[in-house]
Amino acid sequence: MKNRLKNITRSILSKDWGTLYKVDFDFLFKDGSWKRLSRESYDRGSGTCILLYNKEKSSVILTKQFRMAIYDENLPEEGMSIEVCAGSIDDGENPDDCVIREVEEEVGYEIKKVQRVFESYISPGATTEKSYMYVAEYTDDMKNHSGGGVEEEGEEIEVLELPFHKVLEMIKTNEIKDARTIMLLQYAQINNLL
Repeated sequence: MKNRLKNITRSILSKDWGTLYKVDFDFLFKDGSWKRLSRESYDRGSGTCILLYNKEKSSVILTKQFRMAIYDENLPEEGMSIEVCAGSIDDGENPDDCVIREVEEEVGYEIKKVQRVFESYISPGATTEKSYMYVAEYTDDMKNHSGGGVEEEGEEIEVLELPFHKVLEMIKTNEIKDARTIMLLQYAQINNLL
């Protein structure tokens, strides 16, 4: 691919929560022609997400929180999103450590063992974010506090413990629309975790 790109220039359009770049470049097409292209790329770092499941109860832990991007899509009645526990990886942080920290902060469970099942780019046409996807078993005795997120980070998270059969139905009824959540729930279903 390196031989098919040249004259790459980047300019910053915005730098706040993440960095939005405008990237101009020459791209060599298969027909041998070079074309000048322009794209925007949003760099907000990478993140982790995890499906917590309990075999004995056949249940999973999900979160519910406000997402401006959904609300801003002119869907005010859909501003809330039901998702797996997730969070951004801090600079220099190992993804495994990040996901364990996020579980403690968001849902109040202290887990020790996680299984990374795959990595995914959710929207590679627009964002650089890579999601490290995990699963882990939880039990009631792992619960330390009620969760809810980190107040200083502007988080207000509702913790949901739901039967596995119900969350699969919630995908069909469009109550769950988050891609990472759907992928991890389907991973659990395909691999008979519950």
